[in-house]
Amino acid sequence: MAADDVDPGLPIKLHPCSNGEYLPPPVSPLVREVARRTRERAASNARAVGMSRRQFLLSSMGAATMLTVLAACSKQAEEGEPGGTFVTSPEAERDPDAARDALGGDDFVFDVQGHFLDYSHDYGGPVPAFPQSNCGSADPKECYSVERFLDLIFNKSDTNMIVLSALPFAGNPLSPEVMARTIALADEVCGDERVLMQGEAHPSDGPLDVALAAMADLRDRYGIGAWKVYTHAGGPGWYLDDHDPRAAQVGERFLSQVATLGPPIVAVHKGFSSGSPYASPVDVGPAALNHPELSFVVYHSGYEAEHTEGPYDADAPQGIDRLIASVRAAGIGPGGNVYAELGSTWKSVMGRPTEAAHVLGKLLVAFGEDNVVWGTDSIWYGSPQDQIQAFRAFQISEQFQEQFGYPALTPQIKAKILGLNSARLYGVEPITTRCRIDRGEIEQARQASTDGNQTFGPTTAAGALALMRAHRIATV
Repeated sequence: MAADDVDPGLPIKLHPCSNGEYLPPPVSPLVREVARRTRERAASNARAVGMSRRQFLLSSMGAATMLTVLAACSKQAEEGEPGGTFVTSPEAERDPDAARDALGGDDFVFDVQGHFLDYSHDYGGPVPAFPQSNCGSADPKECYSVERFLDLIFNKSDTNMIVLSALPFAGNPLSPEVMARTIALADEVCGDERVLMQGEAHPSDGPLDVALAAMADLRDRYGIGAWKVYTHAGGPGWYLDDHDPRAAQVGERFLSQVATLGPPIVAVHKGFSSGSPYASPVDVGPAALNHPELSFVVYHSGYEAEHTEGPYDADAPQGIDRLIASVRAAGIGPGGNVYAELGSTWKSVMGRPTEAAHVLGKLLVAFGEDNVVWGTDSIWYGSPQDQIQAFRAFQISEQFQEQFGYPALTPQIKAKILGLNSARLYGVEPITTRCRIDRGEIEQARQASTDGNQTFGPTTAAGALALMRAHRIATV
């Protein structure tokens, strides 16, 4: 089969995939229909512009085509106006300049949740059976190299800066040493400091004094940008505010250590709980109230894959509303010291425009346009470019704005979410230049890539459970 005939996958990746913290949901009838219509329309558009089908599906025109189809199918499926939609233009499907105008931009993009598994060094565990392992190399470990990660993030997407997020278990393939080597290579290649790292902390895993001392040692050895914790994994469960005497009583001492050591930023996983009560965001509000000197970045914003988000419900037993209720009960409003992060959450809802409108609308109302931050959980989902493109094109309907008080997604608000809010939070100057490849060449690089529109996380329940066991999130 000729290279131009190889199917690269659809440009907006709506098929099942997980970050290893939840079971990938089955393909919905809507997604099946969107995929069918996109392939038909892409074939026609490719012929019209004189491109191969593969080239077209790897182009911004392919992404614009799929988002147009998704908007139309969502409207038909709901038998009315969805709460959100994707706005491109008819010309964007066959005009590369119009497609770049619709889905591109010069916004600063700062991804505060990046995951990189470096199985290419001296990691002793087995290479997992993820799609990423099938990169064409004779040794699957080479599929996980630092160079490959940086290429997917910086050359195959519009991302300008990224925070490497620590994983919840010791001896993992994203150790501080690996993150430091990644940062050094990025600085060498790009000529500037566009990769930050988090310091991983495991306060409930073993003696607390040892864990706190390890934090101090880590802070002395590396220039970390924030602290990352999982309250439900990597040891006995615990809460940030120690409200449950049955849980490990480590939250207050951990937060006090963060305040002592710095930096004063805590990135905490909340949501995607796999049934664990400790991943509930119920503790975020009290902890933030008791520690106004700290900023709390709530990864996933409390979202649960099996829960459908609707209008705010203070009594909701699952989902984002729990986080909103927690901070409101603590008296923390928009612009406070709690930040809602979108990693895996936006990926999960961008194929369901009405739910996506509720997610973004509720977060903007509760936390304010200055406290919602961009993250993608990549590279579990491959290059994050499709997430960026879909976000740029997304709009909350006027009906939902009027009915629920959601704000319009103006270019200014989108620019804040995509990067400016995190730049302020992390105290960095936005880097808007490209790394190695300028914005005019990114399309050519994407079309020439052998990666296609791939995801790299587990796509089946069995694969997700295997990764959960490795992360000590699931034991069954």
